[in-house]
Amino acid sequence: MVSNEQRRRQLAREKFERQQERREAARRKARRRNAVIAAGLAVVVAAGATAFATGALSGDSGKGDKKDSADAAAPSVTPSRGPDPCAKAAPGTPAAKTWKTEPEMTVDTSASYAAKLDTTCGTIDLTLDAAKAPHTVNSFNFLSGQGYFDHTTCHRLTTDPSQIFVLQCGDPKGTGMGDPGYRLKDENLKDPAVKDGVYPAGTLAMANAGPDTGGSQFFLVYKDSKLAPNFTPFGKVGPEGMKVLRKIAAAGERQGGGDGAPNATVVVNKAAVTKS
Repeated sequence: MVSNEQRRRQLAREKFERQQERREAARRKARRRNAVIAAGLAVVVAAGATAFATGALSGDSGKGDKKDSADAAAPSVTPSRGPDPCAKAAPGTPAAKTWKTEPEMTVDTSASYAAKLDTTCGTIDLTLDAAKAPHTVNSFNFLSGQGYFDHTTCHRLTTDPSQIFVLQCGDPKGTGMGDPGYRLKDENLKDPAVKDGVYPAGTLAMANAGPDTGGSQFFLVYKDSKLAPNFTPFGKVGPEGMKVLRKIAAAGERQGGGDGAPNATVVVNKAAVTKS
């Protein structure tokens, strides 16, 4: 017969185990949320290459964790696919060039820079902040001039219930594993616009796989997104560009789980930067 003291200890042990399970589940959820912009590129770093998320944006940062019983029992999600609102891509293939070091600084931090991504879904207009993120803008300008972004696919769309809403682009491989061969240091992380853990709609930022691992991949925020200020904000999306982003987002993502390739066929036919 079980004594009252033994029963009390058993209940206490069971309560402790439940608390540990809840804490571990919360940690897994936090890792998934913080990796949504970095996860895809984390694979790159592990392989010795440059990244989001971020993006750094294709797996769970909790790689290797066992799924709990609730996850295992969950039914599969049927993808919700909207019609593809985009046109056929222009002829051409992405560049395969890489560089050993970051390009020489050529941007004028006192000047204004704008960029246009001519995509299959419409033109995405951008303003670049060379004063606050000079190395990042310099790299973006350099890669655009090299045709690095031309014919690349925007490979990741997040529509996640954890409130991250971004389109990720800039990978010639279209897998989340492409990079230009060099890494960029983080910049502008104390920008008041992102310091409270929200990247506002219209933010242009770098994907990464951790501190100072930026490469070529970037993300465009189409709706306010809860993200720690770990991703260099280096510009903004213009009004016409936001219309294009919302059209892409409205078509949904292919896997049906809130994080995957967009249903829209988003290809950057041409990227160009201008100085004024």
